[in-house]
Amino acid sequence: MNIKTLGIDIGKSTFHLVGLDEHDQPAFKKKLSRAPLMRFMANLPPCVVGMEACPGSQHLARRFSEHGHRVRLMPAQFVKPYVKSNKNDFLDAEAIVEAVTRPSMRFVPVKTPAQQDLQALHRVRSGFVAQRTAGINQLRAFLLEYGLTIAQGIPAVRRALPEILENADNGLSDRMRTLLHALWQPLLDLDVKVKTLTVEIDTLAQQDEACRRLLTVPGVGPLTATALVAAIGDGRQFHRGRDLAAWLGLVPRQHSTGGKPKLLGISKRGNTYVRTLFIHGARAVLQRGAQRTDRLGPWLRGLRRRTHHNVAAVALANKLARIAWAVLVHGTPYQPQLPAA
Repeated sequence: MNIKTLGIDIGKSTFHLVGLDEHDQPAFKKKLSRAPLMRFMANLPPCVVGMEACPGSQHLARRFSEHGHRVRLMPAQFVKPYVKSNKNDFLDAEAIVEAVTRPSMRFVPVKTPAQQDLQALHRVRSGFVAQRTAGINQLRAFLLEYGLTIAQGIPAVRRALPEILENADNGLSDRMRTLLHALWQPLLDLDVKVKTLTVEIDTLAQQDEACRRLLTVPGVGPLTATALVAAIGDGRQFHRGRDLAAWLGLVPRQHSTGGKPKLLGISKRGNTYVRTLFIHGARAVLQRGAQRTDRLGPWLRGLRRRTHHNVAAVALANKLARIAWAVLVHGTPYQPQLPAA
């Protein structure tokens, strides 16, 4: 069977395949379950395999690459315009095989198991943090209904809540006191889980060579360094640092026509989690921008004079992302005293 390009629509247990020959004409169409698919791909001569980036696609991409196939993962939103008329699984596979042949198509790099494990650590920790924040907000709202206020922040809740629960004269009913105690104990457990995962991420950041180089960049800590490595690996899928900043959504949206450029707010595309970490890191750098004596110092001070604090934070996050790309790709730590190019 002479198949040059193969498109696979991924399902949980069934997969729809459409293949093109050397003349880009449909030559193959079949529906397979998981085990027959693995046998089919093992016996198929090496070809280009296109799939949408979705849960399970990274595992399949690694398995197919072991058999010599060139696997190309694509964002689903870039495949959708190629779906013709009505939607079904074979039409989706046809859209995938057509999209993967486009020379301007953008592809998602295949992650290693280590990258996926690191990304899972961040997602679990982020989920625990969100649960803890939601629980604390609910707890503070319940207390406010009884005229009892607690300042924002976990340390303030840790200090104030034990006194509130032990004070019998603050107007809390026995039922509410019991509910608050039941709500507080899971929050303490979540706090321990967050700290445990944070320590594990810090340890991994110190053990990985790429992460250690990223830690030399201002505003980049263990969370940002490991999240970036988990997301982009060595960063070589980007041709330059500006491409990484655009992928993170740290560049302006563009709505130009008739040769008249029009730039809007940042696009906020790509990895929201990593973008948020870079912006938080930039805010930390801005707090001490006036004291910096390296080459970032004059640029930061001029930026603060010209723009709003939030705009300056995003602009600095853009610059830090580009520096981080250079550190990853060139394999050298950040050198703050060198003059700007």
